[in-house]
Amino acid sequence: MTTTPTPPPSFNEEGALVTKDVDKAAQPRKLTKAEMRAAETKTKLTSPWATGIAIVMAVMWTIPTFGLLVTSIRPQASIQSSGWWTWFTNPEFTLSNYDEVLFGEGTSFITYFVNTIVITLPAVVIPITLALLAAYAFAWIKFRGRDMLFVAVFALQIVPLQVTLIPLLSIYVDVGLAGSYWTVWLSHSIFALPLAIFLFHNFMKDIPPSLIEAARVDGAGHVRIFFTVLMPLLIPAIAAFTVFQFLWVWNDLLVALTFAGGTPNVAPLTVRLAELSGSRGQDWHLLSAGAFVALIVPLLIFLFGQRYFVRGLLAGGVKG
Repeated sequence: MTTTPTPPPSFNEEGALVTKDVDKAAQPRKLTKAEMRAAETKTKLTSPWATGIAIVMAVMWTIPTFGLLVTSIRPQASIQSSGWWTWFTNPEFTLSNYDEVLFGEGTSFITYFVNTIVITLPAVVIPITLALLAAYAFAWIKFRGRDMLFVAVFALQIVPLQVTLIPLLSIYVDVGLAGSYWTVWLSHSIFALPLAIFLFHNFMKDIPPSLIEAARVDGAGHVRIFFTVLMPLLIPAIAAFTVFQFLWVWNDLLVALTFAGGTPNVAPLTVRLAELSGSRGQDWHLLSAGAFVALIVPLLIFLFGQRYFVRGLLAGGVKG
């Protein structure tokens, strides 16, 4: 058995021992917990089984949407006499359904479309603003009863919103707000706050405390820490909840119909969409065109915000 001889130590001219430095860059870097979670999630999501399930789900979701699009461009007589899949053998094209929905005297879809935008934007901005401030307080400000209050806020997520409709409506009637946009804005904000606070709080707790301590050493107060240190790191979480809340409010019918009523000056798009088929169902051919018009904006919002939506749900506060 032979052994490799150990090279003799070398000395410089002054008699000092010369050592060979190990290249630190060649050493493997230890992954952080956030990077390990991201790598594990990526491995699971890129497996053949996950890919196959994703393809099946995509097809199942796309076929009804494509059928809705095909139905919306078919003439009324064809819609009422055959299924949308017959369009491939007998293709027919018309925009009369969209013209009637958007510009017809009996539909006024544009008015309800504007109402929905007026309802949705404040109902998204208000809860996000309040939830960010509350989450910062729960995460980084110590006060008496903080943990019990946070548990109480978290527990509010299990309360069905249907239970609160009548009590809230009674309060709005007493204060004279019933039938206005304010009731819808406040109601959507109330229903969204528990989940928003919970998500933002968990996201903030993933941020290393050393960043907050370094800012405090530099003399930064809570306002500066919130806007300078935390806000740039919270963009994925804010974008994710913005997409989620926007889709929820845009597609809502129950809350808006209960608190704002069905009058044309405040009713959202979903109220008019439910009425498009007519009192006896004779105009249901307009329903497909109206549904696709109502679908366009949420679809664009989700497609443009998909990258941030996924990052907000899967990523941590920082990497490295």
